[in-house]
Amino acid sequence: MSNVHAAEPLPAPKTQRGERTRQKILDAAEREIGARGFSDASIATITAEAAVAQGTFYLYFRSKEEVLRELVLRMGRRLRHHLTRAVMDAPDRMEAERLGIRAFLQFVRDNPNLYRVVAESQFVDPAVHRAYYEEFAAGYSEGLRTAEARGEIAPGNAEVRAWALMGVTDMVGRRFALYDPNGALDAAAEAAYDFVAHGMAPRAGKPGRRG
Repeated sequence: MSNVHAAEPLPAPKTQRGERTRQKILDAAEREIGARGFSDASIATITAEAAVAQGTFYLYFRSKEEVLRELVLRMGRRLRHHLTRAVMDAPDRMEAERLGIRAFLQFVRDNPNLYRVVAESQFVDPAVHRAYYEEFAAGYSEGLRTAEARGEIAPGNAEVRAWALMGVTDMVGRRFALYDPNGALDAAAEAAYDFVAHGMAPRAGKPGRRG
């Protein structure tokens, strides 16, 4: 990594026009990095996609790495907002989990490039990639502890549970929302929720089956 990695982001634009241009570059970077990958996307292709001069890029960002970090932050903000809205009316934690899984799959379906950008960040900036998941897990763990205190879920290690649940939705999202952009999401979401809620142990009156 270069010294740019540790530099503070450039100051936010002082005008609405400047902020629109900055967001335009970020939108273009999301599309370019998501479609091409970080290595093949360049500042030249990003600015061409954004329809701005290449020199304009440096008014808002120091490097392509800085753009990637900002996009990871964007993903975190958008996803948390999306999930918060999706579960706000849930009567208890288990229903929140069910609604949250479905909402997550829809978010991946609607934001495939942004989802790929986060995956790319593990190779470009492992620290920001790890921070993305750790920040999400911290809030998830706190929600699980609150639900446990209310008697809505069984006692357990909230941090381990948070990471395990994130892993389930992450992989299900890749398979059924990212790799298959046209398939129905409801069945996959309900199957994932059934696994979260009941696990794989045989249930009374429901013999196991293969396949």
